[in-house]
Amino acid sequence: MDRAASTYVEETGFGFWFLRSHVWQHHVLRVAVDDLCGLIDSPLPVAPVVLDAGCGQGKSFSLLQRAFAPSRIIGLDADPHSLDCSRAEAQRLGLDVQLIASDCAAIQLPDASVDMLFCHQTFHHLVEQEQALAEFWRVLKPGGLLLFAESTKYYIDTWVIRWLFRHPMEVQKSAAEYLAMLRQQGFEFSERNVSYPYLWWSRSEDFGLLERWGIRKAKPFGQRNETLVNAAVRKPLEPA
Repeated sequence: MDRAASTYVEETGFGFWFLRSHVWQHHVLRVAVDDLCGLIDSPLPVAPVVLDAGCGQGKSFSLLQRAFAPSRIIGLDADPHSLDCSRAEAQRLGLDVQLIASDCAAIQLPDASVDMLFCHQTFHHLVEQEQALAEFWRVLKPGGLLLFAESTKYYIDTWVIRWLFRHPMEVQKSAAEYLAMLRQQGFEFSERNVSYPYLWWSRSEDFGLLERWGIRKAKPFGQRNETLVNAAVRKPLEPA
């Protein structure tokens, strides 16, 4: 099938199946949305336009609807098969979701047209990350909110993830490097707006089994390589 991005890295069959599973929706997506909501420290816009950049199979739509009561949800993905699944999911939910076959590095939306942009576990799939972040900045309104949730290179570059999934390994970054990218683009945030979840599925190599069995102790925050980073960051308001 034709992809909307020439740099698209096609997911494995297992990966495509996993992204429609209960584990993905309940233990990954739901947890991330709840955590991101807790990182927002200013009033939310009323009836916002929400863009899901890398919407995959649409499993986020119900969560975004519940959390933000948007006037409109826009789902963007480079994979036509995923968009077909998103369309079916929106119909199942009774939601009128606008779907766009688009590369995150060249979003087919006007400037300052989005109140909130949800980018969950998408960025590590993108080769042109700087261009994508510049596009996020462009389509967000002044004061708009970017909800950014990512796995870091310390999770992606493990044997089990390499075996089960497919990613562009040359662009993987640490939590600190992702946050530095956000700041360099101009997004504003403080430590209050950032979290480093250490969830069972993100424990590199063994999914936390050795810790659960008491064979190994978990390293505390500050003494481990973070595998996840969530951030609720804002595009500043334009000067009056």
